[in-house]
Amino acid sequence: MASCCDDNEHDPAAKSVAEALEIILAAATPPDRREVLALADAGDRVLAEDLRAVQPIPAWPNSAMDGYGLRSADGAQRRHCVGAAFAGHPFHGTLGPGECIRIMTGAPVPESVDCVVPQEQCETQGDWVEIHTSPRPGANIRRTGEDLAAGATALARGTLLRPAALGLAASLGRTELSVYPALRVAFFSTGDELQGLGAPLAAGQIYDSNRHTLRALLQRLGCIPVDLGRIADEPADIRAALIAAADMADVVLTSGGVSVGEADYISALLQELGQVSFWKMNMKPGRPLAFGRIGTAHFFGLPGNPVSTIVTFYEFVRPFLLKRMGHSGPWTVPTLRLPCATTLKKKPGRMDFQRGQLQAGPDGLEVAPVGAQSSHILSGMAQAQCLMVLPAEAGDIPAGSLVEVQILEGLV
Repeated sequence: MASCCDDNEHDPAAKSVAEALEIILAAATPPDRREVLALADAGDRVLAEDLRAVQPIPAWPNSAMDGYGLRSADGAQRRHCVGAAFAGHPFHGTLGPGECIRIMTGAPVPESVDCVVPQEQCETQGDWVEIHTSPRPGANIRRTGEDLAAGATALARGTLLRPAALGLAASLGRTELSVYPALRVAFFSTGDELQGLGAPLAAGQIYDSNRHTLRALLQRLGCIPVDLGRIADEPADIRAALIAAADMADVVLTSGGVSVGEADYISALLQELGQVSFWKMNMKPGRPLAFGRIGTAHFFGLPGNPVSTIVTFYEFVRPFLLKRMGHSGPWTVPTLRLPCATTLKKKPGRMDFQRGQLQAGPDGLEVAPVGAQSSHILSGMAQAQCLMVLPAEAGDIPAGSLVEVQILEGLV
């Protein structure tokens, strides 16, 4: 069902993005339950405990280079190589004056060694090594506890467990982690014009793309997606779908059916089943938005145009879900300021989220628009690496101007 407005005029009654986000985040209560998962199953969950290092990391000094371990006090004189140290196979002897050992990256450094000289600065002749630099105490040696001291917090409660965090937990020797439960998010699309994939399109029909977009967005965020399919524009069908969704999920998302002027029964139905506010947003794309509760589940009614669905998910749903998942924040999309490579077309009135790509410019990184910017054109969104956030009051923005950029790559 239906579309979001593409007009640019400012509506004094419209809600700003910041106002809506403040209301939405205030409703996002952190979880009060936790569960224990194997480390291998904890990816994209939120940590429900502080992880501390029980011993220093690294637990012993080790070499940062392939080269030769020696006593710096002996200077740059020729040395006799008396052994070798490899990762997992330490050298157990003690160096005397004028002696050195062959040492590999990650190998434990013996107490009698206080310097590692890279092999590129050495020349070997049998068991003898010429040092072509002045050895410095501590050079190329990773100190005990350089990464983490014993007792230090390695990962704080509320950390989203991305790959590097899982690797750090593994370096602590953890096999299991206490995490918050994954959110169940039910969703469906509404609209008689929608056709399922694999079937031919009749006149006036389009394929239902939004459900597949939402499923992927939820999966990448670590949620459990519950796809309820396409629901016909019939009050009884939509009512049954909303009740079922609220009974089985923590959060309910719908796509379409929230624009001003659309079937009045949608608003009445949602008010009957819960407490839902319908907002006209001062943003483009994504003017219509509904938010509230149905039973114990939170509800988002997203606009039906494909780009509007994605943008409103990033701006409102993603921050809400992260907070509900127990993530300590920040919950909003990371931003930076970059010069725009070309003039950005815009009419004053609404905050505009234009799709962009990052590129190398003559003076460093810059951002350029990608694809047509209409809310129904998904091809540009599929190529986008970022959103350029243009203020409501702004008109055309000249090339070279600094604009706020929300990075999308690597998120949800």
